[in-house]
Amino acid sequence: MELGVIGLGRMGQIVANRSMDAGHDVVAFDLSAEATAEAAENGAEPADSVADLCDRLGGGDGSDDAGDGGNRIWLMVPAGDAVDATLADLEPHLTGDDVVVDGGNSRFHESVRRAEKTDAAYLDCGTSGGPASAEEGFSLMVGGPEWAYEAMVPVFDAVATGPDGHDRMGESGSGHYVKMVHNGVEYALMQAYGEGFELLTEGRYDLDMESVARTWNNGAVIRSWLLELCEEAFREEGSDLGDVADHVAGGSTGTWTVEEALEQEVPVPLIYQALSERFDSRNEGRFSRRLANRLRYGFGRHEVARR
Repeated sequence: MELGVIGLGRMGQIVANRSMDAGHDVVAFDLSAEATAEAAENGAEPADSVADLCDRLGGGDGSDDAGDGGNRIWLMVPAGDAVDATLADLEPHLTGDDVVVDGGNSRFHESVRRAEKTDAAYLDCGTSGGPASAEEGFSLMVGGPEWAYEAMVPVFDAVATGPDGHDRMGESGSGHYVKMVHNGVEYALMQAYGEGFELLTEGRYDLDMESVARTWNNGAVIRSWLLELCEEAFREEGSDLGDVADHVAGGSTGTWTVEEALEQEVPVPLIYQALSERFDSRNEGRFSRRLANRLRYGFGRHEVARR
């Protein structure tokens, strides 16, 4: 399959590389010439604009000469205005045979709006795993037309961990909706691990936190990838987390989750408390939030605030 990838940050480069590793041809574009050049060095065909990318895919004039029923384009740009701006650039080049995948963390309401306005089939694709999943692959939660999802399965197989690493959640918006709730659960899990390790740190025994995490990760009920990242954090920062600050960034998807829970009248006290702790981390220091700060680096390579 021939795939256009627009947005070549850490995640976009992974989409391009994993697609090419699986034998797909990639045409790549980013506003950063350096990012486009990096993709070209890895084997992608570089484009110098959105229009140029569409031309290189074969459907830039609106004709269906892409060879597979239309162009396939994956957006991996920041959620919000950047998605709308990219779609505006794409719009003159899109037809109903084309498929556009939004792989960012867009709010599901916005994904529904974009799906209704876009001439192409629009797939909202919640993407989990972060840069740390470059080798293993992502988890992809996809919403949108079934035919468009089926058309993208070969690429989804390549970018995800495999066939079990992706699925169609339902109609437009459902992919980003599921990813939103996923992030709310992630907040709560990070908070639970943080509180447990804080009690161990402040408790009555002098414990090696890396040893505790490693032991739990081997057969314990609470073993998980996040716990493996706890082990990594303690190994690299020390049991007291060194100079890692109590400042946990982010919060938008957790806020959306809580707002949706209020609208649907579904109680989510653990997610709400984790979100509150994240906001409160900007005011005072706690060990549990310092661990959450470091865990965000583990799975997403987000910058670690230091004190």
